[in-house]
Amino acid sequence: MTAKDHHTLEGKVALVTGGSRGIGHAIALTLAQQGATVAVASRSEEQIKNVAQELNTLTGKESFALVCDVSDSKSVQAMFSTLRNDLKLEVDILVNNAGIAESATIANTSDELWTRQLAINLSGTFFCTRGAVPAMVSKGWGRIINIASIAGKTGAPYTTAYSASKHGVLGLTRSVALELANTGVTVNAICPGYVETEMVSRGVDRIATKTGRSAEETLELLRKMNPQNRFVTVDEVAAMALLLASDDGRGINGQAINIDGGTVLF
Repeated sequence: MTAKDHHTLEGKVALVTGGSRGIGHAIALTLAQQGATVAVASRSEEQIKNVAQELNTLTGKESFALVCDVSDSKSVQAMFSTLRNDLKLEVDILVNNAGIAESATIANTSDELWTRQLAINLSGTFFCTRGAVPAMVSKGWGRIINIASIAGKTGAPYTTAYSASKHGVLGLTRSVALELANTGVTVNAICPGYVETEMVSRGVDRIATKTGRSAEETLELLRKMNPQNRFVTVDEVAAMALLLASDDGRGINGQAINIDGGTVLF
């Protein structure tokens, strides 16, 4: 049996939030290429429709675009209603990828910034997980993959709200994993270091502006935080998501797996 066959997701339905770009886009593509029927969700209707069309073209299998604000429980409920009632799909693989990263000193962390980080990164993960679990438990098979961060394992200056939200995601992951451990559903988190994405590019711009460093100096500083002196790629994160989604990953449960070149060693 080939590795491709071993990871086949034929007959499975995957929902990827924050699927319009970066890590979410790469995971959606990887799962679709392995045979899953993929629904991608984002707040941007135009962007998410483009991704669904890209998946259709590449795989020849229909993919679905859903507009959803994961921080709004009613929006999440409407998304699952559309999947279940309109598209006749039940989610087997949920990838909670939607997230934002903003930085500020603790004194300059406004109520709005704090609430926004927790609403999208943590509450959004909870709302989507809650929506997906009943059907997974009923079928006796499911995969929940939360995209967290090494910021969920350690602190860093100027990221209080972001780090708190990602620590929360890991607590949610571990608790739900134990609750569902005997149901055929696994729940895990992936904790990337700095990844080559638009989110990191925006972070570089912010750091450069605040510190007076050039963009290249800032990029080099971030690279050196990884002992391998490089950024993680979206494809590396997608490969781990594929393992966790497959039957090969069934014994991995309640874990927070670092993909960071050794930046954080726990």
